[in-house]
Amino acid sequence: MAKHLPYFDPRTLSKLEGLTLRARGTVEGAVTGAHRSPFHGFAAEFAEHREYAPGDDLRYVDWKVYGRSDRVFVKQFEEETNFACHVLLDASESMSYRSETAPLSKLEFTKHVAAAISYVVVKQQDAIGLITFDRKIEQLVRPGRQPAHWKQISHVLETTTARPKAESREPKAAIPPSESALTELAECLSQRGVVIVLSDLFAESDSLMRGLKRLRHRKHDVRVWQIVDPAEEDFPFDDPTLFHGLEGWADLPAEPRLLRAAYQREFLAHRESLRHQCRDVSIDFCVLRTDMPVELAVKKCLATN
Repeated sequence: MAKHLPYFDPRTLSKLEGLTLRARGTVEGAVTGAHRSPFHGFAAEFAEHREYAPGDDLRYVDWKVYGRSDRVFVKQFEEETNFACHVLLDASESMSYRSETAPLSKLEFTKHVAAAISYVVVKQQDAIGLITFDRKIEQLVRPGRQPAHWKQISHVLETTTARPKAESREPKAAIPPSESALTELAECLSQRGVVIVLSDLFAESDSLMRGLKRLRHRKHDVRVWQIVDPAEEDFPFDDPTLFHGLEGWADLPAEPRLLRAAYQREFLAHRESLRHQCRDVSIDFCVLRTDMPVELAVKKCLATN
């Protein structure tokens, strides 16, 4: 796999064995799996058998199976279906940032995380899709559940770059880019399922939340994973520094020691505002630093399932 799919590192993937992504609430699907379907009762046969346990209703015992095997099984009529997981990958210019001590840029780290999620989801026989976005949708891979689907995802990951805004010929959006992109994504995702947003979330919080709420309004199970470089969180700069502007901002010479306390206060306030607003609308919120091993990053966020 490693020769052809560079983001699917076998050493990393081997450490993900046993991990699962579970959908909360109802999801849409058509193949028997491990997630509750919203379509119970519509000409659906039982999803599976399980062995009889004391207290089970005898009406649901499958006597035909008992006659063939001399073992008692009960039918489970509440349909359990596979679901689609949509990974939304932010490819905006700020995601290209990499500090001197970070092993990967935010975008490269996010690509590895997206590949790891894809591996976990397909291994549990659910469908995975990938969408990259900036001001609008850039590339899209429809959900699929076959291992061959990893090739399509790997191709998109390899060809995704964070384009400098100076190269963009897009007219200035009438509404904030974060909101317009998430609104387009909400319209694009017709199948209800799990949506994982991988982004540094460097945008105005109210704008971000309007876009995320559109996804929730469409009944998706939304997870937001904020990707940050350690320098963005720790602000380790001491000497006078020229900070290069991204996302259209101008370069700024500054004295870091005078800014550190105010910067960190604003940085954490923005994160906590998003965390609380996400919690209020039942959106999971998780923070990943790019100096974390990819498998530990994914385990951290999936532990909140």
